Amino acid sequence: MSEYYNPRRTKNLFDPKSRQPFSLSRSKIDLFMECPRCFYLDRRLGVGRPPGFPFALNSAVDKLLKQEFDIHRVKGTQHPLLEKYGVDARPVQHEKLDEWRQNFIGVQYLHKPSNLMVFGAIDDLWINSKDEYVVVDYKSTSKAEEITELNKEWQDGYKRQMEVYQWLLRGNGYKVSDTGYFVYCNGITDREAFDARLEFEVTLIPHKGSDEWIEGMLAEIKECLLSDRIPEPGKDCDYCAYRRAVIEVGE
Repeated sequence: MSEYYNPRRTKNLFDPKSRQPFSLSRSKIDLFMECPRCFYLDRRLGVGRPPGFPFALNSAVDKLLKQEFDIHRVKGTQHPLLEKYGVDARPVQHEKLDEWRQNFIGVQYLHKPSNLMVFGAIDDLWINSKDEYVVVDYKSTSKAEEITELNKEWQDGYKRQMEVYQWLLRGNGYKVSDTGYFVYCNGITDREAFDARLEFEVTLIPHKGSDEWIEGMLAEIKECLLSDRIPEPGKDCDYCAYRRAVIEVGE
């Protein structure tokens, strides 16, 4: 068995008899929306999907962006990218920012109707002239086309991600702008040589979010967790399609 994967997890499972809040990450909300069956197998029965391995280059870009914006945060200066796009916001200092950036901790909020402790780690936080906090998420990729908007179906998850972060901050009593920003880094591949240097084109993409869908989704998630029946798979779930194919071949 791989050291990175436990196919029969016994910890962090939902217990219908427990009255303690159940921790639910932002990514698990997205998993439920993608495939209720995979979500149930993971959170209720302890059989999670095999994990993908992290992309070290993406992590490096993320770390360097945080360091870069933190320089301006400490100095109280404006970042050139925000000046270029004329954005009414600046990096803001907050006593909890380091905590909110930590994976498995992040911004936390107890949704009392479902007794779910929802959490998610943000990349950055700005503030505008209305004293509204602005949620910021970093993305990195390498595409041939220029990235100026998030108009692909698979990018809807990015938008939901930001909306959950906005909802979490509001739940903690903060005034949050509906508009957040994606700092999108696109690797340039049309250079003559690598020369031990990778360059990126950085764009700033606004997203006006709505968190109205979250309350209803949490109710559906809680109903799923309380059920003793494994739900139907998501119609586009490749993992469930693979499991079906294995069963069919073995028959």
